[in-house]
Amino acid sequence: MENSRHILDCDLLIVGGGINGAGIARDAAGRGLSVVLCEKDDLAAHTSSASTKLIHGGLRYLEYYEFNLVRKALIEREVLLRSAPHIMWPLRFVMPHDKGQRPGWMIRTGLFLYDSLAKREILPGSQGIDLRRHVVGEPLKPEFTRGFVYSDGWVEDARLVVLNAVDAAEKGAKIFTRTRCESAQRQGDRWIAQLRTADGSTINARAKCLVNAAGPWTAHFLQTAAQRPSAKSLRLIKGSHIVVKRLFDHPYAYIFQHPDSRIVFAIPYEQDFTLVGTTDIDYQGDMNKVEIDQQEISYLCELANRYFKKGITPQDVVWTYSGVRPLVEDEAASASAVTRDYRFELDEDGAPLLSVFGGKITTFRKLAEEAVDMIAPKLSVQKGAWTADACMPGGDLFGSKPNNRAVLEFDRFVQELQMKYAWLPAPLVARYARAYGTRTHVLLSGRTRIGDMGEEIGPGLYVAEVNYLMEHEWAATAADILWRRSKLGLHVPAGTEAKLDAWMHTGRAVA
Repeated sequence: MENSRHILDCDLLIVGGGINGAGIARDAAGRGLSVVLCEKDDLAAHTSSASTKLIHGGLRYLEYYEFNLVRKALIEREVLLRSAPHIMWPLRFVMPHDKGQRPGWMIRTGLFLYDSLAKREILPGSQGIDLRRHVVGEPLKPEFTRGFVYSDGWVEDARLVVLNAVDAAEKGAKIFTRTRCESAQRQGDRWIAQLRTADGSTINARAKCLVNAAGPWTAHFLQTAAQRPSAKSLRLIKGSHIVVKRLFDHPYAYIFQHPDSRIVFAIPYEQDFTLVGTTDIDYQGDMNKVEIDQQEISYLCELANRYFKKGITPQDVVWTYSGVRPLVEDEAASASAVTRDYRFELDEDGAPLLSVFGGKITTFRKLAEEAVDMIAPKLSVQKGAWTADACMPGGDLFGSKPNNRAVLEFDRFVQELQMKYAWLPAPLVARYARAYGTRTHVLLSGRTRIGDMGEEIGPGLYVAEVNYLMEHEWAATAADILWRRSKLGLHVPAGTEAKLDAWMHTGRAVA
């Protein structure tokens, strides 16, 4: 190990830049801890950008009597909506009633329970509808005449991870992307870790506590880098989604139940598209190369065609994404039935090692809070939990504290932003509002005309935004920008990704 002058000292070293790692970094940094986070790829490069992008209680988990998990998630649903109203918003879901499924009264009872398990201030409750008289019935086959509508929320999942990292960094955390933790060893009351960056250089870190938030790699990290094998095991479940041209012209989403009892959603996506997913398949392949297979594509098309008048085929798919969910093994027979709750394992044989197993994006804030609560006494932390009453970066639309107004009056915020920056196209300002919230003012600071935005690398993508993402959000490649910091990859012409990569690696001139 190199001389201590070359060692990065910290209270907390976090391995993993997904939603759990970024959430823990934010919470810990906000309590005054010195934090270092390392991620072997980009932030949210894997599981955390491959979700169905819902902030929800998990209606189907009631079927497995996961009442505590559902209640915890329902409480978090509104906490999160208030904290980040720019990247999250309410969404109404339609459940067509299939005569071969449970009787209507049973579904209504389940929805009543879903409405009642936690207090609701923002989202409206559920109701029954006549699909023959409602706009949501128009895209469906005529045999579906009755349905139910309920509320949940939508989230830009990868942006949620990035904003947690941004908040952590602004509170003093050091965030290292494309930096792998190759080894971590206990030496007395410290962890000594060697981090390897993308260019091959090393960073030596010394931490009072190590947090293993490596997601699907949690058990692998314990066995290899930390050499502390765990008795807990993860069940790796692949979930895949397809994106097709828009299948309906209204803002509702659909939840469909297949005869095999799996749930699949059809959700309005990026204005021009419909997102259909997800699958649930046990996975033993390469976790760095998780891809949809033809059987999954056919499955999702067939299920959509069971409900929609307008059929889709694999040839209609314009984009796909897949991820591996690291779920806590609980002996469930089917992948769909495995619990989405999380577990911690605290190893106190010397300097503390906290490993995170499982979890879901809706409960990440609570998971992070509980994780820091667990290690706080060992690090002499005085400050208590704080994130429930704090906005995410850019979420302070109408005041510094989370509030219902920011969720319910988001359109007003957009209109005010469009008036302030009337020299930009209104749709572009609306996109900035959704991506950056009040941080749009940072992005556009000092600019008063379109010429100040720099080169337009792709439609609606100016150098000013690229610079912002590189300087403030750790974007290093075109894929980081086009597929994680945004979904512009769906909208720009072929060749834009190569053009952007070339600019990022050779230009980087300030606009």
